[in-house]
Amino acid sequence: MIQLIFGEKGSGKTKKILEIANRAAEEAKGSVVFIDEDERYMYDLNLSVRFINATEYALSGPKMFYGFLCGIAASDHDLECIVIDSFMHLVHHDLQSLKEMFAQLERFSDTHGIRLVLSLSCAPEQLPDFLKG
Repeated sequence: MIQLIFGEKGSGKTKKILEIANRAAEEAKGSVVFIDEDERYMYDLNLSVRFINATEYALSGPKMFYGFLCGIAASDHDLECIVIDSFMHLVHHDLQSLKEMFAQLERFSDTHGIRLVLSLSCAPEQLPDFLKG
C-alpha cells in the first residue's frame, strides 16, 4: 500500500507524516523507517523509528532510490512501514515522469507487505492522472 501525503509547501505535510511514523511505531510488531533529506526532524520521532538521512547516500534518480529501498527491505525482514519525507527532492525527477517508479513501488509494497508513506510537495490539481483515484 502506498499512501500519499501531498500539499503545497507549508501545508503541514511533514508534521502529518511524523505523526504517521510515530503512530506506526506504537502499533507495529516490526520496524518502521523514516527517510528524509536532512536530520531536521530526527528528534521528533519515536526512538524505535529508524531514521535515515538519504543525502548521505548520494542518491541520483528513481532507479537508484528504488534500489536503496530494496536494500533497506532486504536488510530488515521485520520491516512494516517506510515513511519518506520530501520524496521529490530525493528522486530528483519531475513527478509527471515517475509513472513507472510508482508502479514499481506499488509492486514492492505488495510483494513485501511494506506500507509506504510519501510526502509530495504539490497541489492536488498537480497530481498526475496515474496517482489519482
